[in-house]
Amino acid sequence: EDMDALGVERPTHEPRATDHIDHMIRFIEGLIAKGHAYVANNDVFYAVDGFDEYGKLSGRKLEDMEAGSRVAVDNRKQNPHDFALWKAAKPGEPFWESPWGKGRPGWHIECSAMSSHLLGETFDIHGGGKDLIFPHHENEIAQSEGLTGNTFANLWMHNGFVNINQEKMSKSLGNTLLIKDLLQTYPGEVLRLFLLSNHYRSPIDFTDQNMIEAESGLEKIYATLGRIKTAVGSVNGEILPESVLMERFQAAMDDDFNTALAIGLLFETVRSANRLLDESGSKLDGEIQQQLQAVYTALMQMGVVLGLMRQSPAEYLVQKRDQAISDGTLDTAQIEQLIQDRVDARANKDWAEADRIRDHLKEMGVIIEDRPDGTHWKVASNT
Repeated sequence: EDMDALGVERPTHEPRATDHIDHMIRFIEGLIAKGHAYVANNDVFYAVDGFDEYGKLSGRKLEDMEAGSRVAVDNRKQNPHDFALWKAAKPGEPFWESPWGKGRPGWHIECSAMSSHLLGETFDIHGGGKDLIFPHHENEIAQSEGLTGNTFANLWMHNGFVNINQEKMSKSLGNTLLIKDLLQTYPGEVLRLFLLSNHYRSPIDFTDQNMIEAESGLEKIYATLGRIKTAVGSVNGEILPESVLMERFQAAMDDDFNTALAIGLLFETVRSANRLLDESGSKLDGEIQQQLQAVYTALMQMGVVLGLMRQSPAEYLVQKRDQAISDGTLDTAQIEQLIQDRVDARANKDWAEADRIRDHLKEMGVIIEDRPDGTHWKVASNT
């Protein structure tokens, strides 16, 4: 449910390691047969010396690791950096039967066995946090490529961490944040925009101010889409593949998934659309209408790629208003009355009173907009 709120699509497979113990055992048997692994008592270890490219992902060289390593001495290992593929069961631990006695698989072998079974010997993208590059992902490569002789993953995507007020989020500091709790305060798309606003390999700092800015930014996008729709009526413009906007957007996303740059372009597009609308006023000739339709379609296409703008502008603003009302932070009847008072003041040319009411509404966190079809209101982002 939380993933749905963030617009995260469900994976095709969600495997459990306990369902793949047989695949792991066969995988280990294959490594032993190829000379990449050896049995010591009832444990099985991977022999790192037999894999020439060990360290290629992290850029570490085995000989350098030897010199400065602090690996605990284990006399059963041929090399201190050899790692467990199968561990003999200790009393009270869960175990499975294997050719080497009762035991359980090592941490790294689970991923190699499950991915090769479900995705094939070579697959395109492997993700994970930066902290997993060494030793976990390095060991996965050694196991998988040692067994098959083929490239394990074509592309590695390692994400930076979420910090909270510039401190690392960790259980030990007691500063962990759960998505389900954040969704009580922020809409899923706001969280998504916040997370995509930095490059995925960089750390990102969670603060209330950053979240307010993300919420304000999302509202700007929706408000702009709404303005365009109101200005041009039904939007059915087709944007051509050679559109400069989409070319730049595509180039950003092709550059190691640079969502920060792509979102920068999205907001640049929003500013351009608003400028065009402001300068045109109510006089929209055919060429400007076409431009606005093309911009609308480009923004929606960017949204499809980024998983944003999944609602219509009207739905988003109504939802935001309803949330504020249900929180008890807004009294709709009072707002509607103040807006009517302002309409009356303007009709009586009492501009000072009209301005006072506008300022009073702003202090309440309500933004009003006078349009040809009447006065519209929305909730400000930082209420």
